[in-house]
Amino acid sequence: MLEYLSIGQIINTHGLRGEVKVYPLTDDMSRFEKLEEVYIAENNELVKHEVERIKLLKSTVAVKLKGIDSEEAANKLRNSYIKVDRKSAVKLPKDTYFICDLIDSEVYDEKGRLLGTVKDVLQTGSNDVYVVQSADMEILIPALKDVVKVIDLENQKIIIETPEGLI
Repeated sequence: MLEYLSIGQIINTHGLRGEVKVYPLTDDMSRFEKLEEVYIAENNELVKHEVERIKLLKSTVAVKLKGIDSEEAANKLRNSYIKVDRKSAVKLPKDTYFICDLIDSEVYDEKGRLLGTVKDVLQTGSNDVYVVQSADMEILIPALKDVVKVIDLENQKIIIETPEGLI
């Protein structure tokens, strides 16, 4: 499992005093308000930044990082991902998973046949959909309790009950 989790991507600067505009990769933007420190990859190295303030905008978040005090400095971080240490990440409710933990999991049907590997998770609003790549096709699997029977993150294995007509 990844040691650091991406929680947002810096998409632009915000103002002239070093704030960055972040597109959140979480379903609950208010989680940003609890941040005290974040990590950003700079020159192929994760650099720790102290968070000075957070401002929730309509669909993005304005973040002020200590030491980033100009538009020019903030602009250098554009397109970077903001990460948090897994230990300080939000605790998820039961049967809820970080998308990065599902990626590359092998998916099996109820008879033990390998269907493929999770390559992406689509967030549709009503339920997530696992994008599973097999040797010759892409399978879209709804992440519903009636379909997904077992998620074993430790062994990167997912077992599903194949709905009629899925494959």
